[in-house]
Amino acid sequence: MALRELPLRTASAVLRETTRPAVNAARPALARSASSAALHDVEESSFTVSPPADGAAKEFDPVSRSRARRLRNKDLPPSRYQFRPPKYYRGPLHPHQPPPESDPASRVFQPGPFSLPRLEQTYQSTIAADILTLTYQHYPPGYRAPKIGQRLREWTGDSPYYKNRPLRPPRGSDRLRLLTEPRTFRNIPAITKVTVHAMVPEAQNDSANLHVAGMILQAISNVRATTHKARHNVVQWDLREGKYVSATTHMEHEDAQHFVAKLIDVVLPRIKEWKGVPGSSGDGSGNMTFGLTPDQMALFPEIEVNYDAYPPKMIPGCHITIGTDATNNKDARLLLQAVGIPFYGKLND
Repeated sequence: MALRELPLRTASAVLRETTRPAVNAARPALARSASSAALHDVEESSFTVSPPADGAAKEFDPVSRSRARRLRNKDLPPSRYQFRPPKYYRGPLHPHQPPPESDPASRVFQPGPFSLPRLEQTYQSTIAADILTLTYQHYPPGYRAPKIGQRLREWTGDSPYYKNRPLRPPRGSDRLRLLTEPRTFRNIPAITKVTVHAMVPEAQNDSANLHVAGMILQAISNVRATTHKARHNVVQWDLREGKYVSATTHMEHEDAQHFVAKLIDVVLPRIKEWKGVPGSSGDGSGNMTFGLTPDQMALFPEIEVNYDAYPPKMIPGCHITIGTDATNNKDARLLLQAVGIPFYGKLND
């Protein structure tokens, strides 16, 4: 019986408080050093890689490899092929759906933002709160908005052609305006895009005028200009069908913010006797348009600094359209006034 209990007594003695320091002191002597000869042998035999041959780097030519691949009509490996989104959106039930705009694989993906424009900072800190305060409408608890009646007219009569026919617009020249939703912090009007359009009818006879107009638009907007041809013959404007007569640039995000800030801080204050934007401007959907003459276009810093590159006689005028996500002229005008663009005359709401 005593012999059976001997291993248990020995283990309990080793685990006592008095014997633990002795065991801990003996551990380093029993441990194996990592820098032993065996480890050196393993490193030399398994982990060393022989360098490439001296002529391997000189013989590598990626251009000749691609040329040989084209001559053999050999496709790239399957790993090179990536998902390409559809060109047209065919509805939510179509099996091939485009990715969201934030996905780099999307066709409309735009990287950025790479900077925080000063106009955007001012809008986030001051302008947005002021517009929300000015246009906010409080509704007490339990308020129910009145129902909006049918805005389009039905076809009345016994004719069989009236069945399943689209509804008619209202009578007269009035057109339906966009519905204005109650103002909240989620739908505060903001600048979404800016379009600059320059008409250059002289380009029909001398293409240099179109080149200068495209260079000017690209310089002031940081976006490559797009040229357009005349669709019809217009005798009053001396336009011939099929000839290049205009150039356009479309700006969004940072480019639009930088352009509007430069327009307000640099260009417009230097225009002598400039009244502002006519109050009748606006298309009823939140977009405001005004024009600049050739002399006013020359006030942009990109043109003024390199004035010799743009002959004065070839500098065109332009129409600037500032697009907002407002749904009426009143909200869009209030936003542009807060930004720093004045309006004069009778206001078109």
